[in-house]
Amino acid sequence: MTINIKKCTLEDSRKLQEISYETFNDTFKHQNSPENMNAYLERAFNLKQLEKELSNRSSQFFFVYFHNEIAGYLKINTEDAQSEEMGDESLEIERIYIKKKHQKHGLGKYLLNKAMEFAMEGNKKKIWLGVWEKNENAIAFYKKMGFVKAGAHSFYMGDEEQTDFIMTKTLK
Repeated sequence: MTINIKKCTLEDSRKLQEISYETFNDTFKHQNSPENMNAYLERAFNLKQLEKELSNRSSQFFFVYFHNEIAGYLKINTEDAQSEEMGDESLEIERIYIKKKHQKHGLGKYLLNKAMEFAMEGNKKKIWLGVWEKNENAIAFYKKMGFVKAGAHSFYMGDEEQTDFIMTKTLK
């Protein structure tokens, strides 16, 4: 099994947009209206927005390759790029998505471990993420990886307010 990781650059913005649309849509389209899905996809993953995020020094994107094919991606945030004020000793996993055909190969765990490595290299004491309260598979996965529910915040899917659980893990 060949797994590699590559940091994304501005030149990767179109590939990032494609995988963002595909993975987010595959994950959430069955539980949300088409109008709200389309509104969110256009707001969050338009090229201008992705290029802005790719240019932010406090955010980093990584592609994970499985057998030389882009299989998913990870987005991490530190400092003021975090979507909640968690302080400079925290690292946020904002996005971790794997294409459907590449799930169940350990790629999510691989990306999560990479995020923890980046956090420890940056002397972070805590890693955290937001996960939709209805995404039971993801919640179970994060619990298995040592995360605990620490709160909640609102997430807007189009015009619908949803609740994301905030899950944290203290690093040693």
